[in-house]
Amino acid sequence: MSTSISRLMARVAILTALVAFAASTYAQIPAASSARAIPTEVEQSEVRVTQIIARAEDHYRKGKLNLEDSKREQARQEFDKAVDSILESGFDVRASQKLQTYYLELVERIYREEVPTQQPVAPNAATMQLVAHNTQTQEPAKTPATGQIGFRDQKFEPSPLDVLSKLVLNTDETTYTNKDAEDLEAAKKNVNFAFTLNPLIQGYINYYQGRGRGTMESGLRRSGQFMKLARKIFAEEGVPLDVTWLGQVESAWRVKAVSWASASGLWQFIPGTGRRFGLRQNAYIDERNSIEQATRASARYLKFLAQRYNGNWELAMAAYNTGEGNIDRAISRAGSNNFWMIYPYIAQETRNYVPNILAVILIAKNPEKYGFKGIKPDAPWMYDVVRVPSATSLQLIADATDSSIDQIRSLNPELRRDITPRGEIYDVRVPAGRSKQFASLLQRIAPERRETARVISVAPGEDLQSVANRTGVNVAQLQAMNNGVDLKSTTKLVVPNSNVKLTKWVRATAAKPGEAAPAAGIDKVRARKGDTIARIAAGRNLDANDVARLNGIPVDAELKAGQEIKIPSSAPAPSRRR
Repeated sequence: MSTSISRLMARVAILTALVAFAASTYAQIPAASSARAIPTEVEQSEVRVTQIIARAEDHYRKGKLNLEDSKREQARQEFDKAVDSILESGFDVRASQKLQTYYLELVERIYREEVPTQQPVAPNAATMQLVAHNTQTQEPAKTPATGQIGFRDQKFEPSPLDVLSKLVLNTDETTYTNKDAEDLEAAKKNVNFAFTLNPLIQGYINYYQGRGRGTMESGLRRSGQFMKLARKIFAEEGVPLDVTWLGQVESAWRVKAVSWASASGLWQFIPGTGRRFGLRQNAYIDERNSIEQATRASARYLKFLAQRYNGNWELAMAAYNTGEGNIDRAISRAGSNNFWMIYPYIAQETRNYVPNILAVILIAKNPEKYGFKGIKPDAPWMYDVVRVPSATSLQLIADATDSSIDQIRSLNPELRRDITPRGEIYDVRVPAGRSKQFASLLQRIAPERRETARVISVAPGEDLQSVANRTGVNVAQLQAMNNGVDLKSTTKLVVPNSNVKLTKWVRATAAKPGEAAPAAGIDKVRARKGDTIARIAAGRNLDANDVARLNGIPVDAELKAGQEIKIPSSAPAPSRRR
């Protein structure tokens, strides 16, 4: 027994020495080193990323099989599940380069698979008609899709969410006093939905009063273009009007905003959610970038989410950002349906998102109280709507309305090509007051020529020969394309798109010897920070469309400080012909 005890004691001593040596060696590893913990974390992360990708790829594969079997609806459902399985995995996509790369490639693959072609349908002149002035567009007739074609690239702007999702408030911004708490309590009473106050809301107010001031000022100005329409639609759908300010955080009121997750438009729909709420996406059109349709879809989605969470608009807004699946899981983990209780269980982007919107709402309700004085909202979008036949050229529409193709694109941001969708009549927006002029000219153009024809201006006293000389189009062609048109009673002629040398008649002006001929009737001004063509025109009682056309810049485009802008001089007065 004594021998056994001795041996046991010896073994204990040896074990103690070994443990001490191991502890000493372990202690020599710096505390900040990743030599111990990170390999395990990386391995676990890689396994999880692989599982997420495998699930998404399985849904994508099923979608492809359904598509090959002409089961388009089932294919779309599987494609949507592929994207949703990543976004609702609870894993921060941007934390893994592998997952983020896969996600973006997946979205592109799906988008290409779902771009349908439509069989051209010979339009009838009777299908063209004036629809309305600034009214909700009617749903155009749809044609079954039978294949796939590509689409042209468009210019997009980064979504402000990509910056705000990474925002970290500094020490000054997180300062929260009793006075702040009292002010928030008073301001809360003016908001038309219930929410819980939190110091983070004041933190974002402080941010916008400081380093985020430019973003807030720009948003308050640009909101004027869309807020009237947004409030009307939200009211019709039963959504609190103050929730419309979600658009400022989502896109800063930029119709071409796009996020890292391929969310697009004023209301930042990803492709799958857009389709869920009726937004068409094909080779010719992406209604996520529309104005009326996307705004209505946004209101309906928000209402659906609010109903899901028993009228809790904080949870509804959080789910709008991250998906209802992620919010459902956070509620389950927290054991509460209070946003501030689930806060630790949601992604950082969504943690920033909700207090950010609440801060924007409070400032927008009373901007002067928070130091935003004298900010004049931009004028609301003004336009007419004209129903046109299949495949009508946007260049033709611009010519016929005395505007530019950029202006027509800006009025119709959902169009992905420079023609309206093939195979369907379409409600196109044109500059306000130009619809009758356009409709009259369109009736003179044969349906089969509306994709390629151009319209040119004719000066008083010009004959067909002089027009032929300056355009390169022979007289016989001009007569054939303008049959029965009397040059004495018109200022417009239709010409083929090819070989047109000059489309605008310019009267020569005399100049003094040694001087260049001045541009008659044109003044120049310099834009200030935040100016738009609409704002400059309004301040000088000019027609915004005339100024936009003169500069080749869309009415609502934000100008650079100091940018030189041409305007019609006061003598003669700017043309207001409609």
